[in-house]
Amino acid sequence: MYWTLELATKLEDAPWPATKEELIDYAMRSGAPMEVIENLQEIEDEGETYESIEDIWQDYPSSDDDFFFDEEEY
Repeated sequence: MYWTLELATKLEDAPWPATKEELIDYAMRSGAPMEVIENLQEIEDEGETYESIEDIWQDYPSSDDDFFFDEEEY
């Protein structure tokens, strides 16, 4: 399982909180890339409810992070 920022953004508008099955259903209905669906299927799940993408991908940049800021540029 691998996540990229591009793949993870496909789940930003998912109906959080959601179960693994709900997220897979949302990804299929919204036309997300197959990689997103495969990543969701690989989650080891025991019926958990996920509150946000950060529960699935802990390295997801938060809104506080300036992901594209280059300090050396200034």
